[in-house]
Amino acid sequence: MKKIFCTLISIFFFIASCKKEKELKLLQQEQSTVVWQPYDETKDIAATQQLEQSRMHLKLVNSKVLDKNSIWKVLELELNLFSEEKYNNLKEFILEKDIPALQQYIKKGKLTYEELTLFYIYRIRKYESDNSVSLNSVISLNPKVVEQARALDKVDKKDIDVYSVFGMPILLKDNIGTEDMVTTAGAVALQDNKTNNAYITSRLADKNALILGKANLSEWAYFLCSGCPVGYSAVGGQTLNPYGRLVLETGGSSSGSGVAVAANFCVAAVGTETSGSILSPSSQNSVVGLKPTIGVLSRTGIVPISGTLDTPGPMAKNVIDTAILLNALLGKDIKDNVSVKIDIDFVNEVKQSSLKGKRFGVIKELLEDSLYNNAVKEIKKAGGEITEIEPKEVQLPGFLNILNIDMKNDLPKYISSESKGGVTVKNIEDLIAFNLTDTTIRIPYGQQLFEGIVSDNTTNQELSEIKENLKTIARNYFDVFIDKYKLDAILSINNYHAGYAAVAKYPALTVPMGYTDRGEPKGLTFIGKPFSEKLLLQLAYGYEQETKERKQPINYSN
Repeated sequence: MKKIFCTLISIFFFIASCKKEKELKLLQQEQSTVVWQPYDETKDIAATQQLEQSRMHLKLVNSKVLDKNSIWKVLELELNLFSEEKYNNLKEFILEKDIPALQQYIKKGKLTYEELTLFYIYRIRKYESDNSVSLNSVISLNPKVVEQARALDKVDKKDIDVYSVFGMPILLKDNIGTEDMVTTAGAVALQDNKTNNAYITSRLADKNALILGKANLSEWAYFLCSGCPVGYSAVGGQTLNPYGRLVLETGGSSSGSGVAVAANFCVAAVGTETSGSILSPSSQNSVVGLKPTIGVLSRTGIVPISGTLDTPGPMAKNVIDTAILLNALLGKDIKDNVSVKIDIDFVNEVKQSSLKGKRFGVIKELLEDSLYNNAVKEIKKAGGEITEIEPKEVQLPGFLNILNIDMKNDLPKYISSESKGGVTVKNIEDLIAFNLTDTTIRIPYGQQLFEGIVSDNTTNQELSEIKENLKTIARNYFDVFIDKYKLDAILSINNYHAGYAAVAKYPALTVPMGYTDRGEPKGLTFIGKPFSEKLLLQLAYGYEQETKERKQPINYSN
């Protein structure tokens, strides 16, 4: 009898094993069919030539140097165990959810950090492998991210703060250093650039955030070619807007960061800005983006344009996630000479938001924009006090000289101090020569701005005078109204006043404020005095709660 029983048990386990093996083979067959193939881009490119915006007249869509299959190949084994059925079952817990909601689902056992991570990787492959909907928003994925997520699932969840980045998959713009992925700035010359973690990457790792991968960008943070498409890089190809693929601009240069957040390819992302590069793609893709005061966040380990004006900043689907990500990125960096210590819990401060009694400067000529006009009415209805202002447009003489000379000086320093190998160029002159050996692949839109850097002979003394002069001009542009009317913030649209905010070194934060008749997103942008991030987040949160204008892009809702 005992022998028969043992035999039955053996047969049972054999059948179960065979069934499991069969299911695994079927799953692997399903996954192996997901392969990206290059396609004939002729019709898509021709269609863009008819668009009114000349920057949308594309020469190519996909990268000529990156096989997109290589993006997810590093996680192929993990993906083979994640099915379409699993993906569909998890959507209700993940799409458009903020960080506190995700953390609560994980605490309740409805979701794990590993499942959350695999969901985003699967979703990225699902859309980016399909040429009819691909957005070219991601350049690389972290080969260790699933393993890292699995480790976090072993931690007792009861003590995890729901307002934290613990276990949250975050994308970084691909000019931010990461030890597990190369940092390319979208350029062929940096395609094998090995680096350590940037300071802010380490801050995220210290808080147990999951670095999901690297987002596409305008090559060299849009300081390469003149009048070329925003969101294009030789490595990543042309980033496309999920609200109007091949029709609407993505904004830049943090294009992939804005697009990936909008399309729910990650929980949140980090971008960088010199002048408008967070504000523009955030507003164009209906997400929240904060350009902090210079010094609030470290720049060490980030491919530079300008040590004077560069800063990273958080980008997310809502204000609370933006505050959570900002908290995680904070830290005084002794290697960054403008870095400062910030002792503010931005999340707690945001919770205490109200528009009542707050004073806003409203730019009179912008009231002709119906979305802006409606936003102002909503603020007024919520108790905000409105003052119409008419700032006189002034020039910013020498702005380009700052970028030219700073990049001429800062890029060689970055290469020598941050690159650990894989880079043969040392300066702008080397880059120009490198690009000229294959212009079709490396610089299809030219390198006019690089050439301008080399020809700029501004002296250090002249540069110092330009910087101080521009800071004075820009601060006067805002302060004459902020001080006179005791304003909490000035309201703008998208990145319309990003240049003034940049040289004034003022923070700015944009929040979705609606869509035009053709479905193009626009953002309401709050501009304040230096180190007023707490106030800007409070005002933006108050406005967001009153309006809730963000809508998921229709073609990316599944």
